[in-house]
This record gives sequence, C-alpha cells and structure tokens, in this order.
Amino acid sequence: MGQGGESRRGAAYDGELGAAVARAQQGDEAAFAVAYRLVQPGLLGYLRGLVGEDAEDVASDAWLEIARDLGRFKGDGAGFRGWSATIARHRALDHLRRLRVRPRATALEQDMLDLPGPHSTHDQALESLSTGFALDLVRGLPRDQAEAVLLRVVVGLDGPTAARVLGKRPGAVRTAAYRGLKRLAQQLGTEGVTDDGPRTLGEST
Repeated sequence: MGQGGESRRGAAYDGELGAAVARAQQGDEAAFAVAYRLVQPGLLGYLRGLVGEDAEDVASDAWLEIARDLGRFKGDGAGFRGWSATIARHRALDHLRRLRVRPRATALEQDMLDLPGPHSTHDQALESLSTGFALDLVRGLPRDQAEAVLLRVVVGLDGPTAARVLGKRPGAVRTAAYRGLKRLAQQLGTEGVTDDGPRTLGEST
C-alpha cells in the first residue's frame, strides 16, 4: 500500500528535486526556487506541528540556512528533504528554547477543516494530514509520535531518513509513527489501522 499519499507524492518529486538542487548548487536561482516549491509545503506542515503559528517565521530562518549551506550538501532529492528537515527541526528547537515552552501546535483556521466522511479508510486518514485538519490533532500526540508522523507522512521521509533527522533508531521511529497514526485514525473514526499499519509504515530501502 505504500507509505501514505503524501509520502508517495514526495517520492515522485525526488527526481525533479534532485536535479533542481544540483543546478541550484551551481548558482541557478530559478532551480533553487523549484527546490523550495517542492520542499516547503511538507516542511511548513512539520513546523506547524512543532511551533504552531510561528511556523512561517521558523521556516524562513531555516531556508536562509539552507541557502547559505547549500554548497555543502551532498545527496539526492530524498536526501535533500531529510537535510532540510534536520535544519528546520534545529531552528524550531532553538525557537522553542527561546520561548521556553514545549512544542505545540496551534488551532487551525476554521476554513482549513476537512473532516473525512463516515466511510473513510486508513489511507484517507493519512491523506487528511495534507489538508490541515489532522495537523491540529497531532498536537494531542506525544512529541515522539507527532514528529514521527509529521516526518513520515507530511514531509514524506522514509524510515531511515526520519530516524536520522530525529537521532533515533529506525525501529523506534517506525513504532512511534505507527502508534501516532493509529491514534489519529481512531480520532478520525477510521478503520483498518491494525491490519494496514505495519505495512503502511514499513521501512523503505
């Protein structure tokens, strides 16, 4: 079944992203804009789950650092998404330390709510993360589960890459993501998580 809709979409962009990053490293500003367009939506969703309404500001700081250090990056499109997520996470944690508050999410605007229907499937629960509503529900998850879900589904990282971003073992991240998605699916009234979860969140190679 794959890793969820957002992950599949992210993976589909990795070839284009890798080519754009390579051109950007040679000074092509338009190519950097392409890389930004491909990465920013997932990065912003991840940051919203960490710092709430301050996500735009933290993302701006992260992109300044990404642009500054782009010449040092080595890797493909998937690697760039992991690298940029690591930078964004560091900026978010710095921001939270300055505020001396725990990571939190903010209530989303009413017009962003997109409740799934009564016949929603597990996949649709994953898809709803990209609409915004479930991002609000993520605030109720333990932080390790929230970050694992955000990195796997919203940013679209595979298990090993998400583990590197978080500095944890892939198995621990896989378990946290599964538990977080199971809880979200229950809150969204979906079914089939127990059967589909391990396959959905299996490690990528």
